[in-house]
Amino acid sequence: MTLNKKIILVTGAAGFIGSAISQKLLMENYEVIGIDNINGYYNPFLKQHRIKDIEQIDQNNCWRFLKVNLENSKKIDQIFEKYKPNIVINLAAQAGVRYSLENPMSYIESNIVGFLNILEGCRNHKIEHLIYASSSSVYGGNKITPFNESHSVDHPISLYAATKKSNEMLAHSYSHLFQIPMTGLRFFTVYGPMGRPDMAPMIFADAMLRGQSINVFNEGNMSRDFTYIDDVTDAIYKCFLKTPSSDLHFYDNEAEPSKSFAPHRIFNVGSNNPTNLLDFIELLESSLGVKALKEMKPMQPGDIQSTFADINRLQNWVNFYPKTPLDSGIMKFASWYREYFNSSYYRKI
Repeated sequence: MTLNKKIILVTGAAGFIGSAISQKLLMENYEVIGIDNINGYYNPFLKQHRIKDIEQIDQNNCWRFLKVNLENSKKIDQIFEKYKPNIVINLAAQAGVRYSLENPMSYIESNIVGFLNILEGCRNHKIEHLIYASSSSVYGGNKITPFNESHSVDHPISLYAATKKSNEMLAHSYSHLFQIPMTGLRFFTVYGPMGRPDMAPMIFADAMLRGQSINVFNEGNMSRDFTYIDDVTDAIYKCFLKTPSSDLHFYDNEAEPSKSFAPHRIFNVGSNNPTNLLDFIELLESSLGVKALKEMKPMQPGDIQSTFADINRLQNWVNFYPKTPLDSGIMKFASWYREYFNSSYYRKI
């Protein structure tokens, strides 16, 4: 089996998306250096489970895992120096809108300071391409749908969203100053097996299987552009294979925010198919075979009422088309979750 010569650094490799793209890269025979701090934002057993899944994919001793905080600039620089990655996929971040109200400093440390350390690593070690995670949260209270990369993202309504907008601005400045190709991806509500326990699919599934009630915010008058993990992985990998270049005609017409005179691009990654929260709960009920006990709640500070991704730019860039309908994705998620709910990993929680 021929191994690819490029070395890929994946941050947040024990996370939901990070572990999925690490497995994809290993299956494509790349050497992958994964880093994660395995923090306690949610139960570390799930993160350890994901790492074990990655290890099972690695048939050619191409996987290295290092436990490290992005905020540790010395350690990050040592990793760049020792392993000499060609491409970086930065998926590490302190996630969650509501948690940012409780622990704002963790967002500054991880999402700002940590991301700056990654940018410095890319600058000092001549990285060929940085792909980094942004979020649909940057669209803030935007009422114009579908969300398009040309829309203003200057009015975030949560600290989490503000840090992700800051990432885009920092990345653009480094891309321009040091001519580092960079691709920012705005993810829309990623779900699926091995997903995050702080997100609605796992919160709801857990409560439903325990016979507990679920909180339905804004009286259920919310919708999300749910995007299946396999489709997200496909989008990242396709962007990984295509390096952006400077747009020499950027100022010929009206400036397009998702493009630049720098080798920097921003794309939405979504399903282009928003689903009402109550309809989503019905699908989950059907897939789990359990009725949800719903408690209607008011809107939470920092939440966005609706998300809806315009993915035309990503389609034109890398021929990306989501392949997983929501009903099929929820069936796969529910099947996995029932098994996980009864597993030894889950019983450690």
